Amino acid sequence: MLNLLNTKLIIAILAVLAAIASTEVYRAHEAHRAAEAAAQTAAIFQQQQHDADEQKKRDEAFRQKVEEDRKRHSSAAANEGKTWKTYIP
Repeated sequence: MLNLLNTKLIIAILAVLAAIASTEVYRAHEAHRAAEAAAQTAAIFQQQQHDADEQKKRDEAFRQKVEEDRKRHSSAAANEGKTWKTYIP
């Protein structure tokens, strides 16, 4: 009788240990998944930041080109009267 009780007690203890172990494995798995998600989010954020910086550079280059074109066209229009005054056929 005592042997049967000891066997049942050992089985119960093993069941509790198995439940604790499975909980720990699940927690480690969830922590790993959360770390992967965080790394993926960081990579996406870094790519978006890089894209935003590139877009800012393109915008600045376009603004400078427009400004140069505006200055060039303005100066050409300002000098146009002078060329007709000095024009000798």
